[in-house]
Amino acid sequence: MSDQSDNPSLWGGRFTEATDSFVQRFTASVSFDQRMAEQDIRGSLAHARMLNDAGILSEEELKAIEDGLASVQNEINNGDFPWSIEREDVHMNIEARLTALIGEAGKKLHTGRSRNDQVATDIRLYLRDAIDAISQELTRLQKGLVGLAETHAATIMPGFTHLQGAQPVTFGHHMLAWNEMLERDYGRLVDCRTRLNQCPLGAAALAGTTFPINRAQTAAALGFDFPTRNSLDSVSDRDFAIEFTAAAALILTHLSRMSEELILWTSAQFQFVELPDRFCTGSSIMPQKKNPDVPELVRGKTGRVNGHLIALLTLMKGQPLAYNKDNQEDKEPLFDCVDTVLDCLRAFADMVPHVTPQKERLREAAKAGFATATDLADYLVGKGLAFRDAHEVVGKAVAEGVKQKLDLSDMPLATLQGFSPLIESDVFEVLTVEGSVASRDHLGGTAPAQVQLAANNAGKALEIR
Repeated sequence: MSDQSDNPSLWGGRFTEATDSFVQRFTASVSFDQRMAEQDIRGSLAHARMLNDAGILSEEELKAIEDGLASVQNEINNGDFPWSIEREDVHMNIEARLTALIGEAGKKLHTGRSRNDQVATDIRLYLRDAIDAISQELTRLQKGLVGLAETHAATIMPGFTHLQGAQPVTFGHHMLAWNEMLERDYGRLVDCRTRLNQCPLGAAALAGTTFPINRAQTAAALGFDFPTRNSLDSVSDRDFAIEFTAAAALILTHLSRMSEELILWTSAQFQFVELPDRFCTGSSIMPQKKNPDVPELVRGKTGRVNGHLIALLTLMKGQPLAYNKDNQEDKEPLFDCVDTVLDCLRAFADMVPHVTPQKERLREAAKAGFATATDLADYLVGKGLAFRDAHEVVGKAVAEGVKQKLDLSDMPLATLQGFSPLIESDVFEVLTVEGSVASRDHLGGTAPAQVQLAANNAGKALEIR
């Protein structure tokens, strides 16, 4: 015989036996959805005031509900709230406690709504708050990157393709590349917030309600742009949560790419940058180690957020209209996604301003691998040689450099002229790494003047957010 327990639910009138105790635990969500308590209370207050204006609640009942919900909020804030798994979720826990505190008026609060539209509203309120917090941390990280770019607009470093030395760039230019990734991430969050900022309250279970509610009033009171347009869709879709998680996965993907570079750059084989000790750890056996644990952990957490995106997509893909219990499974991935993205952004925003480029090491690395070969080809084109012919000339010069173990900038002029009579003494202006980056003096280029201008513009844009 299955174990039965008393059923103190707010919906048990139709049932003739108590819910199985295991089923209670299996179906309950209060252990994780209680984090939406503040949003649930905000929604209930807006709903109660609308019911009062509609003549459904008296002034006395509204006052009792307002005072009771304030008491509930205080209990939650103080850690004194009696959360109960038998009440299933955050909504029924709060409503039951409110009724215990104020009596009959508490039972009237749920008039004209359902847990279906209630939870859809709470999640949107919660996610809107989360997006605002994440956007702030994202902006703080971007400011750190832009600050580094301004400071190191002329710091030479190697640029890579295929992780092979390609052309010289500046450290500031590289930081601004990271910033561009995050700028698009910020834009995606803004777009997501705009789309989710519609209020489902009043959609009730799936078809609306017979009571004379004012959905525009509750939407405005809760800071939504307008009410949702279709009651079926209002309670059943979680595409706004999926959209957020997709944006979060892209944020973590970008942070992971940054992490990968920082991990490489701090290694003894690169020695490009130094991270502060407080963002690293040591080894229990190798005393020389300084491990970049923060970037490594961020890189690892990217897979976690990617997994949440797949989980939510899979959750939604087979559901018929309207609400289904499946949607209870939306919260844990969403909540963990929010926590993970916030933590990773905070760690990076704290760490990035203190990344210290090793200037001399970066400059020497920029010279390796014949990084100014393209500059020599461009030089020959400027002298009238077709690019394909110039490409062949430079290829032969590089082959000679490999043989002699000489960079192009270290070859005697006579040696270079042996590859093309068009080469003159001014060639050395473009064969240095400084000359190479300075010649990329156009919008989006790596010339220090362009990097400084781009950093200034980016900084101004961040200040007015």
